[in-house]
Amino acid sequence: MDISSFQHKKKVRTKHTAVGLLDFMNRDLSFGDGQLPDKRKQGFYNELGTLIRSGIDISTALELTMGSYKGKDELLFASIRKQVVEGKSLSETLEGEQKFSRYEYFSVRIGEETGRLGEVLGELSKYYKSRISQRRKIIAAITYPMLVLSTSLAAIFFMIKFVVPMFADVFQRFGGKLPYITGLILRISEWLDSYIYLILVFIIAVVIFYFINKGKPWFKRGSALLMLKIPLVGDILRKIYLARLANTMRLLTGTSTPLLQAMKMVREMISFYPIEHSLAAAEKEILVGSSLSDALAKHNFYPEKFIQMIRIAEEVNRLEYFFEQLSDQYTEEVEYKTNAISGLLEPLIIIFLGLAVGVILIAMYLPMFQMSNSF
Repeated sequence: MDISSFQHKKKVRTKHTAVGLLDFMNRDLSFGDGQLPDKRKQGFYNELGTLIRSGIDISTALELTMGSYKGKDELLFASIRKQVVEGKSLSETLEGEQKFSRYEYFSVRIGEETGRLGEVLGELSKYYKSRISQRRKIIAAITYPMLVLSTSLAAIFFMIKFVVPMFADVFQRFGGKLPYITGLILRISEWLDSYIYLILVFIIAVVIFYFINKGKPWFKRGSALLMLKIPLVGDILRKIYLARLANTMRLLTGTSTPLLQAMKMVREMISFYPIEHSLAAAEKEILVGSSLSDALAKHNFYPEKFIQMIRIAEEVNRLEYFFEQLSDQYTEEVEYKTNAISGLLEPLIIIFLGLAVGVILIAMYLPMFQMSNSF
């Protein structure tokens, strides 16, 4: 497929849209960012792509698609259709609305330039469907353990903060030496009562510190490296981002996006320091003649299996296919590990809650048993 004419146009366009591109792209992967939700994007691209592939013109297809939406979404798609009818291309319209990412704009523009708009829209639909599915499965796997853990910690906090002090008053009236475990629980309760507000201030300060610094390079680098070193969590996090990287590269290479441009877009879209840093360095390596696999092999973020698959893909000239295989493989591994950890955490949390509550109750009633035996 000849896209040389598009590449020439792309360079001019990049100068015009480069300002603020990184911030704009990062918003695509966050919540509450003013962009259209992934679910609506997936439905829109699926319906529009199906209609265009069936031979319906873009204006009529947009009009038919509008019927599926209400409220603000209906106004958005009505605005898109109006601009297309007035002569704008779909890609220019998506770019101007600022409800869609640079990734979508670029993909749709390639589809228009190459005559594969329906196919590209279908690929965008598959991309968002995959992303939604992965997110839902991960959330479903961790929701119950986190709920049980939160309830357990709340129950323990309630007992130490409110129940234990009641027993402390009783012990004070009776006097006498308390068992070690009882004294320990009472000291913990006193410490918590004395420093509860300081703890709350510290938590609030940490949250504020995070939101102030989360976009700064040093913080992104440090937090990413720290998370990757956490047992189990680091491995899952690495595979989540490898799956996202592979899935995004699959779509871009499938629409004949030039490799360097695809890498730049992925780097700007995925706000994760190891990927941003390694792809930026790999771009420079490729410009001086290195292959993608050799350039990425210099960074220990990428497993040997990932590098080998890309090397084979380069040899047989099937990057799209191998990126798809990598995406599917890492997605399955993430789902398996999150489900396994979820299944393991549930009984462990329940055991932890039982032990903690049991220790507190024993510590509180043990002195009472001793006092009753003394009479």
